[in-house]
Amino acid sequence: MRGVSLLVLLLAAVPLRAQTILPEISVQLSDVGLQEWIAAFRPKALEAGIAPDVFDNAMADVTFVPKVVERDRNQSEFTKTIWDYLETAVSDQRVNNGKVAFKAQQKALEAIEQKYGVPAVIVTAIWGLESAYGTFRGSDPVLSSMASLAYDARRAAFFEGQVIAALSILQSGDTDLRNLNGSWAGAMGHTQFMPDSFITHAVDWTGDGKRDIWGDDPQDALASAAAYLKANGWVAGQPWGVEVVMPEGFNYLLADRSMTKSPSEWAVLGVMDTNGAPVPDHGAAAILLPAGAEGPAFMVFDNFEVIESYNTADAYVVAVGHLADRINGAAPFKGTWPVQDRALSFDERIELQTELTAQGFDTQKIDAKIGPLTVNAVRAWQLAQGEVPDGYASPRLLERLRSAR
Repeated sequence: MRGVSLLVLLLAAVPLRAQTILPEISVQLSDVGLQEWIAAFRPKALEAGIAPDVFDNAMADVTFVPKVVERDRNQSEFTKTIWDYLETAVSDQRVNNGKVAFKAQQKALEAIEQKYGVPAVIVTAIWGLESAYGTFRGSDPVLSSMASLAYDARRAAFFEGQVIAALSILQSGDTDLRNLNGSWAGAMGHTQFMPDSFITHAVDWTGDGKRDIWGDDPQDALASAAAYLKANGWVAGQPWGVEVVMPEGFNYLLADRSMTKSPSEWAVLGVMDTNGAPVPDHGAAAILLPAGAEGPAFMVFDNFEVIESYNTADAYVVAVGHLADRINGAAPFKGTWPVQDRALSFDERIELQTELTAQGFDTQKIDAKIGPLTVNAVRAWQLAQGEVPDGYASPRLLERLRSAR
């Protein structure tokens, strides 16, 4: 939805390689070129309903921002492990700050939950991850960021849409150009809405005639996040997920997001909560193993996928759910993470896919993205090796792949 989360989700494990990227950008792209792009883009914006004076006034001071393009081009270069991410995302300080923030906005949050059916603690957790409860809302000019990325042309259609949406926000009067700021990737306000998501889902909760997600009062932003989740299918009364314990001899081929069963059916197979009891029947659920068979296991419900509409990374969704639970008084996870592992680098993910494909377990793409196709290839390789087929791509698995050449 927003493009980033929690100081750029799962990135910055290693500093971005500005020295190798910025020279290339400076040769290919320039502020002069951006001004030419703006002139060429003007008719398209006017055709989309933007008034000429709104466009001209808003775009007059837009400048090319090389660092925005650099960061966008390098988002997949480095990652963190989920446990490293959660250590920050659900730190004791963030939990404690969340309890304070919840109490400060409790009346509004409870009314928002009543209207939209989204738990107040889930909205609070999103607020906490996106802007540290409003303390880091972003100060980059959104139009300069979005125009720079549209001009970069790698994802021109998406970012052109964001530019038009940002201009529409100004035209509607929800905020002014001085306040139209956000993260480097264009995510704005307390709950970090991208401009197009703002247009579709933002609400005026306070009733002052403006959908203000940028100001000190977070109520419009909190209600907008709840409205967004409801529009994306939030099931009232259903949890995001429950930590579970896998039984001895479990068939890990069943631990697949496409394989859903009721909690009672999982209980028949021996999958219980951490207290040894069956999980209540909240609806169809899948088993998620974000760190393989050696890490914590979760039974996840439809609301897990709803939070994914905000950010598709499993680590983010687990963080939102767990932070919400912790703010609500729950204990930390009982399962332990395989902390001896580190994240695979970009080059190692390429090597993993290349090795799997070369050994007859086709990943379909060599793109450094450990998605379902690569996970399935890992599972097939593990089965052929007589290993637990949990699909977990780790440095240890890569070493075994190298040895099996």
